[in-house]
Amino acid sequence: MSEGRRERGFTLIELLIVVAIIGIIAAIAIPSLLRARVSANESATIGDIRTVISAQAAYQSANGGWYDNNLLCLTDPNACIPNYPSNSPTFLDSQLTSLLPKSGYSRSFLGGDTPGLRNTATTSTTSATSYVYWATPTSAGQTGVRGFAGDASGLLCFSTDGSLAATTGSVGLDTASAATCSVLQ
Repeated sequence: MSEGRRERGFTLIELLIVVAIIGIIAAIAIPSLLRARVSANESATIGDIRTVISAQAAYQSANGGWYDNNLLCLTDPNACIPNYPSNSPTFLDSQLTSLLPKSGYSRSFLGGDTPGLRNTATTSTTSATSYVYWATPTSAGQTGVRGFAGDASGLLCFSTDGSLAATTGSVGLDTASAATCSVLQ
């Protein structure tokens, strides 16, 4: 073998340049990915709240014009509405009624007053005049930025700081203060 042959490889400077380029690309990409995740979580949560609003509206027509304080009744209406046909569909899936965190958001629900003048032979004993369903980020700024809520009027609103949207005395969303409940179009 000849002594003039030298093995080729990367120099330390070349490796440092490659590492610096990878670091710059990561610094640009990671914030974009985090914003995309927050946006996806918020979109999924808005969809879930719209689903709850639709489910309560459908349940209301099957329950003599009343909503329900018990979200489990929307999963199993046979257990709540007297004479509800056993082969009829349910209104909501168990994942939303469980109120467990989903898509980076914690969920909560509050039913309104129980109506005094209802036919208990045809309506649920946990019937309600109204309700509010909330979703707040499990880790504000990381899993979501805004808090969301929907109510019996079909209103969907958000808080800019991720807090719970304010309610009125009749268990409806309070849109008088845009800081706590800005209507989502």
